[in-house]
Amino acid sequence: MRVVIQRVSHASVTVDEIVIGNIESGLLILLGIEYADTQEDIEWLSNKICNLRIFYDENRVMNFSVKEADGNILLVSQFTLHASTKKGNRPSYIKAAKPEFAIPMYEKIIVQLQNDLGKKIETGKFGADMKVELLNDGPVTICIDSKNRE
Repeated sequence: MRVVIQRVSHASVTVDEIVIGNIESGLLILLGIEYADTQEDIEWLSNKICNLRIFYDENRVMNFSVKEADGNILLVSQFTLHASTKKGNRPSYIKAAKPEFAIPMYEKIIVQLQNDLGKKIETGKFGADMKVELLNDGPVTICIDSKNRE
């Protein structure tokens, strides 16, 4: 699994001109799923996301996790995170998992994130044409790949 994590003041996702997910202070997470992903990737990544210390403490030091900051999470599936641009100018998405594999994995990471965060998270709609709006706070943007464990 590959994620782009953005600390946000607010974020939302819209499908067919209807806002389906909306958060205030927290994390917008763009998630790419590949065929090699497992339950172990879900558990490791969720734990990393929920405990990543990128929120300010009282001294304006990034010392708090989204859990400690009582922040929210908006999770949006994005297969293009597994784009390969090695050959030519048209990205290849061969590593991105097809819906029959990716949807159950997406649903499992939603449950895992909710359990690790201790509250409901907001989501986009898998496979939909989504419009994502955000105000990046910092800006703070971090990329993590569960296969590299970094």
